[in-house]
Amino acid sequence: MKPLKNKIRKMVRESYARVAQPDKCRCCGDSSNLTNILDLGKKLDYTNDELAIGLGDANLGLGCGNPLTIANLKSGETVLDLGSGASFDAFLAAKSVGKEGKVIGVDMTPEMIKKAKKNADKMGVDNVEFRLGEIEELPVPDNSIDVVLSNCVINLSPDKRAVFGELFRVLKPGGRISISDVLRSGEIPGEIMDDPKVYTG
Repeated sequence: MKPLKNKIRKMVRESYARVAQPDKCRCCGDSSNLTNILDLGKKLDYTNDELAIGLGDANLGLGCGNPLTIANLKSGETVLDLGSGASFDAFLAAKSVGKEGKVIGVDMTPEMIKKAKKNADKMGVDNVEFRLGEIEELPVPDNSIDVVLSNCVINLSPDKRAVFGELFRVLKPGGRISISDVLRSGEIPGEIMDDPKVYTG
């Protein structure tokens, strides 16, 4: 089972590394793709104001929902964003928790971490930080998080039990989890498991 888990992690990491690189990004500089991101975002319950934040930079249109709609974030809270990517949901969360709050984004792709930090500097968002790590082994202390956000990331993990174990480890007593994701009702066919573009799409 371990070789399969490693294969999946490698496939996901390489796929999102390609998306993070400006010369290979499917949306950068392409007005039709930016329009597609806006249209999709509206269907996923993001507001027009939210969607405009970092369009084409932080907002790459990679999620499958808006986890913030049920997160009920409050000023001063500490938020953890799983698979934070280029930082879109992290920036929205940072705005909600205010200067007294903090957002930690964790992503296993160095290229995404680099892009997220660049976006934070560019947009002047200073209550976020981004850490390189896997969601099965979070680089976050015990009992330190008020709210965990995840947008279409847990489905990509080859060890979901470990992910939820980590969530409960890092959450404070009474902490909350807000997840937008996809579920499967049967086994994933081999042709999907072996195709990075389909598996991570």
